[in-house]
Amino acid sequence: MRAIIMNHSGGPEVLTLQTHTLPAPRPGEAQVTLRYAGLNYVDTYQRQGGRQAPTLPAILGKEGVGTVTALGDDVTGLHVGQRVAFGTAPGGAYAEALNLPAWMLAPVPDGVTDEAAAAVMLQGMTAHYLAYSAFPLTAGDLAVVHAAAGGVGGLLVQLARRTGATILATASTDAKLHTAHDLGAQLTAPYDTFAALAREHGGASVVYDGVGRSTFQDGLNALRVRGLMCLYGAASGNVDPVDPQALNSAGGLYLTRPSLTHYTQNAQELRWRAGELFDLIRSGDLQVRVDRVYPLEEIQDAHRYIEGRHTLGKVLLSLQ
Repeated sequence: MRAIIMNHSGGPEVLTLQTHTLPAPRPGEAQVTLRYAGLNYVDTYQRQGGRQAPTLPAILGKEGVGTVTALGDDVTGLHVGQRVAFGTAPGGAYAEALNLPAWMLAPVPDGVTDEAAAAVMLQGMTAHYLAYSAFPLTAGDLAVVHAAAGGVGGLLVQLARRTGATILATASTDAKLHTAHDLGAQLTAPYDTFAALAREHGGASVVYDGVGRSTFQDGLNALRVRGLMCLYGAASGNVDPVDPQALNSAGGLYLTRPSLTHYTQNAQELRWRAGELFDLIRSGDLQVRVDRVYPLEEIQDAHRYIEGRHTLGKVLLSLQ
């Protein structure tokens, strides 16, 4: 089969198309022939040798959709020919097929396209745990959502709005702020003024921050007493060490640094989150925006596009 393999860390040029032999699935695994893989900003960190850097040589890719083509021993609840999607793979999705622990796979129901399923697994389940588990939003909460026109941000705005919370969306351009408003954000602001706007409205209950270094301090300033800084990413760089006394001085603030794996600990939890997203897609209550689809051969261009911060939705890799 064909796969994108990296033998060295570095720029997009280290991602090369090669032939790869995939073994039969082991006990507890399912083999999936992929239709699409989802690209995520964390893939660029891994490629560069940074956060979550893989053992080389490696095939990147945490997210995708396809069809079960073989099952290892002791697998129940799945069958050959079934459509499935995943968003927490340790890697391997930049390939025409891969083997994964069966519990990581969520069945894809009729009424959800392959494109939507591939686009929503990692970013959608991240938005789901942020809005409903890391800080379960309720009516009356003010939630700051950074990068609100991006992959996670755009989905998070929609899910958060369903709770009755007020959403203050941030983005880098007027066009992206308009997109966030169209998705349901009642308040919008650029990165340099969001904290002041939040304070005008009594302070934020929670700041959902996937940007990191450049927004973190202003995010703390935006919070109300006992508010939560939910730092789930670091697109602008890692945050400097935090003095716990600073949280006290700012109002007894809380700080958490979650990842999706913390909120998809088993098949039941993972399939619950994915299932709720699929139901919202089928009912038309969740917009999944696919920005671009790149063929496998153009993976280097796809990474350059993501790193250029051009995205207005999901970027997919076509594998068939």
